[in-house]
Amino acid sequence: MKKLSLVICVWNEEPNIKPLSEQIKAALKDIDFEAIFVDDGSTDNTREEIRKINDERFILVELKRNYGQSSALQAGIDQAEGEYVALIDGDLQNDPADVPGMLNMIQSEGWDMVAGIRANRKDGMFLRKVPSKIANYMIRRATGIHMKDLGCTLKIFTNETIKSIHIYGELHRYIPALITLEGATKITQIDVNHRPREFGSSKYNLSRTTRVMSDLILMVFFKKYMQRPMHFFGNIGIITLGIGVLINIYLLVLKILGNDIWGKPLLLLGILLVLGGIQFITTGIIAEVQMRTYFESQKKKPYRVKRVGPAVVK
Repeated sequence: MKKLSLVICVWNEEPNIKPLSEQIKAALKDIDFEAIFVDDGSTDNTREEIRKINDERFILVELKRNYGQSSALQAGIDQAEGEYVALIDGDLQNDPADVPGMLNMIQSEGWDMVAGIRANRKDGMFLRKVPSKIANYMIRRATGIHMKDLGCTLKIFTNETIKSIHIYGELHRYIPALITLEGATKITQIDVNHRPREFGSSKYNLSRTTRVMSDLILMVFFKKYMQRPMHFFGNIGIITLGIGVLINIYLLVLKILGNDIWGKPLLLLGILLVLGGIQFITTGIIAEVQMRTYFESQKKKPYRVKRVGPAVVK
């Protein structure tokens, strides 16, 4: 087993490959490592540049098309065999020279994850920094993960920690939250170098804002209701159904007393609330069945054991 696996996702980063590979070799010269480049369907000569590295420690994983950063990261993590797994951007903005210090920290202090903080971030203020600060604040408040810079790709994990999760959709932004759900409690941060992009163009823009928000809602649901979805949908359904029933009982009494209730907005509201309540409860039941299928079909456990040993004082 290698000491360290470095996972680098790239998409049309042709001019960055050679300088990045040279920096990795220099920074990790005293570490037994493998560097896994995951090419996410590049349309330039990125793959050819990776092959030109001509070093057995560097591995190229070619995806058949562009799947997005989360899927590319998962492909690299699946290939990683190191005792520790580090994630780093392929655009030269992360500095490979920070990796040895992070590796030493996670080894000597027993962390599950050491993440980078872009202390002097070299990005645009209004298109990158301000939206990032707002997103970080909202994610911290919603998930309870008190990290200063959740958007920094540079992170290092124990192999067990990162292999305990699977990254779907665009949930790479929420890796700290995902590993926390799987029982990783020892996570920390450290300031790292952040450099301006020299070659190529950024793949990020404000269009991802709505995706970040929708993924945040999903993460909040995972954190609170992953193993008990009926408590979420059922509570909403019971309240909605109850209000609808009360409205309909009230209207029924009015009808018995001789009042004309047909066409009243309150009647339509009562009917909609009853139907909506039934749908929420039904959704909760279906989600419960799917949750049990998820755990039992894969023989997953709804818990993770930290340690088992004799009950004796050492």
